[in-house]
Amino acid sequence: MVGLGPRRPPSRKGSMADVPKDLLAQIKHLEEIFTVPKETLDKIVTKFVKELEKGLAKEGSTIGDITDIRQPMNPTWCMGFPTGHETGTFLALDMGGTNLRVCEIHLPEEKGEFDIIQSKYRMPEELKTGTADELWGYIADCLQQFIEYHHEGEKLDKLPLGFTFSYPATQHYIDHGILQRWTKGFDIDGVEGEDVVPPFEKALAERGVPIKLTALINDTTGTLIASAYTDTEMKIGCIFGTGCNAAYMENCGSIPKLAHMNLDPELPIAINCEYGAFDNEHEVLPLTKYDHQIDEESPRPGQQAFEKMIAGLYLGEIFRLVLLDMHDGKHMFEGQSVDKLKKPYNIDASILAAIEEDPFENLSETAELMRVQFDLQCNKPELELVRRLAELIGTRAARLSACGVAAICKKKGYKTAHVGADGSVFNKYPHFKARGAQALREMLDWPEKKNKRDADPVEIMTAEDGSGVGAALIAALTLKRVKEGQLAGIKDAKSMLNF
Repeated sequence: MVGLGPRRPPSRKGSMADVPKDLLAQIKHLEEIFTVPKETLDKIVTKFVKELEKGLAKEGSTIGDITDIRQPMNPTWCMGFPTGHETGTFLALDMGGTNLRVCEIHLPEEKGEFDIIQSKYRMPEELKTGTADELWGYIADCLQQFIEYHHEGEKLDKLPLGFTFSYPATQHYIDHGILQRWTKGFDIDGVEGEDVVPPFEKALAERGVPIKLTALINDTTGTLIASAYTDTEMKIGCIFGTGCNAAYMENCGSIPKLAHMNLDPELPIAINCEYGAFDNEHEVLPLTKYDHQIDEESPRPGQQAFEKMIAGLYLGEIFRLVLLDMHDGKHMFEGQSVDKLKKPYNIDASILAAIEEDPFENLSETAELMRVQFDLQCNKPELELVRRLAELIGTRAARLSACGVAAICKKKGYKTAHVGADGSVFNKYPHFKARGAQALREMLDWPEKKNKRDADPVEIMTAEDGSGVGAALIAALTLKRVKEGQLAGIKDAKSMLNF
């Protein structure tokens, strides 16, 4: 552990006593622009509920900008929760923004149990702006390596695959999906507006990989289903990581844009909200000039407004822009080079987390981090601003993240619910869960607890493995529907009868 200062007490009151007035004024200004009060949260949730309803109303509705061609509130054709009695062996593929993960999941006879083996492959940065053939070829190569390693010498029939494709997709069928737009830094020509399954299966066929895609899912849907496999109170699945999103179960009768299909109005179907694009028109979100700068300099200006304020991909970038602004205004780092702060996206959320977790009163770990990462020697007042800035950005992200959960609860009338959350920000960022819970308390007007140890009415908790177990479960549920003759939203049902 770096630093010799005394352990920091729970409260840092009084730590600003020696901060010069100029820097105190800057800290106060940052507090004003990054703090999200209850009144703002309430306005956000009110609009959020309306946008959720609008997204269900008709194809082409959008969460956010009405000129945006995305279609949020996407029906996933995952029809209902698991019972816990699903069985079989399934592959799961998770294509994230940083890694590619391949899993083999065995669902045994024991209710709610599973066994898993997995391998992780790095997603090369050059693939994100390369060609579609390169992308699908690399993914097929990884699947082939996985099977050859774990099933060496075995003669395999085709294995059913649940593919976690965590990008906005229109799904008329659970085993197909049309990419609406790339997110998470991807920008590959010729894929948006196209069905991603045929070129993926073509790459598998060219390599002779014995796999049949059974379900194309979003990570939020997987999180919802995996968590519900072991928890009957689970009603919402969320991702708070590189991006942000949620999924929940809706009745078909509450989805006007599916009315033409004449489905049973009580039939449940999971909805992938894709609400990272909430308020693209900037009506209620409390954006700062730094948020506007991130949007303007991003590959897709005017899109994913909500995500750009709360997702892990952007928290470090907000932090970087503020520090650069402080230097340019001659408030900090006087006489020092800030060249290492000038590279966009060279700070990730883990650095903010490390700053918030500095246990020393003199912030010696933060000082060492600033020196090693950015070649900056910080005095104590500067360290106080750095620390406070990290707290403000992290707290704002947690409070805004809770708005989507609150909106779904209000729309569905949930008074109690478990919310399964996955993603690096939720799992690793200090105080994220507690800050989100406090925001939910304010928005949902919970009564005071009689006992501090009592659970919150709506509790966000660590999710089961949605991209692995969830994908496998949805593949299992899809095969079960095929065998029962329930074919709504399944395109290649005939080929699934062989499993």
